[in-house]
Amino acid sequence: MSTATPANLLEFDLDGLAAFCERLGEKRFRATQLFRWIHQRGADDFGQMSDLAKSLRGKLEGCATVRALPVVAQHMSQDGTIKWLFDVGAGDAVEAVFIPEDDRGTLCISSQAGCAVGCRFCSTGHQGFSRNLTTGEILAQLWFAEHFLRRHLGTAERVVSNVVMMGMGEPLQNYAALVPALRVMLDDHGYGLSRRRVTVSTSGVVPMIDRLAQDCPVALAVSLHAPGDALRDKLVPLNRKYPLDELMAACQRYLAHAPRDFITFEYCMLDGVNDQPEHARELIALVERHRTQGVWCKFNLIPFNPFPASGLKRSGAPQVAAFARLLADAGIVTTVRKTRGDDIDAACGQLAGDVKDRTRVAQRIALQRQVPLQPAGGLAAGG
Repeated sequence: MSTATPANLLEFDLDGLAAFCERLGEKRFRATQLFRWIHQRGADDFGQMSDLAKSLRGKLEGCATVRALPVVAQHMSQDGTIKWLFDVGAGDAVEAVFIPEDDRGTLCISSQAGCAVGCRFCSTGHQGFSRNLTTGEILAQLWFAEHFLRRHLGTAERVVSNVVMMGMGEPLQNYAALVPALRVMLDDHGYGLSRRRVTVSTSGVVPMIDRLAQDCPVALAVSLHAPGDALRDKLVPLNRKYPLDELMAACQRYLAHAPRDFITFEYCMLDGVNDQPEHARELIALVERHRTQGVWCKFNLIPFNPFPASGLKRSGAPQVAAFARLLADAGIVTTVRKTRGDDIDAACGQLAGDVKDRTRVAQRIALQRQVPLQPAGGLAAGG
């Protein structure tokens, strides 16, 4: 009997699963059936997969598994936002957040345990970087959330309509694992999401923006946060490697392949740092300098969610409104993001929570392994 570790089928996009099945002597249509069982139906027991040949089910039992991530904690906000903390081993954990709205259900997914970029206003960055997630660990967040939510809400319909790679980590610094995960999200035999409804957020890894445009163009959001290089160098250290003019040029190149005709620029509003009228005027000049078409970008102004190590404060509502008005008067489409899930540390920039204390996380993981979380039929107690 083989002692090899069973392959986790969450690690494969459809082509990868077809290659795996071919090694078992099976044709591609069997891989498609298997893919649907896993992602569309949420099955993790090969015995449930009734339309697979019994011989294939027997082969899979011996060499494969559908292995999700253990859930360390689950919290629900008063506004309906749900946050999960997943154990990824070695004392590391990552978070995913589901945000329900009237016309959509958005899942925010992590791509790394920690983050190496170190943006000054982001608590995840203050945690430091541990490792990249695998394709299966990225997809396991969606797999769990989608099928948990269907059971919880009592529906057979798809619940997650939008995915944003805006959780912990810089997705484009984990490119090899990211792209197969995106392909599963988009695949009609998988989650069948529109390219317009899958968003990769980046702090500006220019070469990988160009690669994504060729390999798997989805909606792109760029964490901008400053109108000039001097300030952005301080807020987003990656800017020292890929300054603003290079980043703006990459965004324009991306538009030739993107499913939308605009790039979203995320802009965290920091009191007295980047929220003054002169900053708005510099942003307008930046947009105009790189304009090659009418509306080529949109701004999303994000309320800062304070944490002690940052030394920063949230801009006041009047200041945010005045800033937004200056951009809008210049013809730039501008929205102010509504803060969601901040009572459970699930809002933008807060995805570290207990993770920032890795000793505490290791203790919580050890405890969870001894006392399993309640099964997916009901929500765990919030905290």
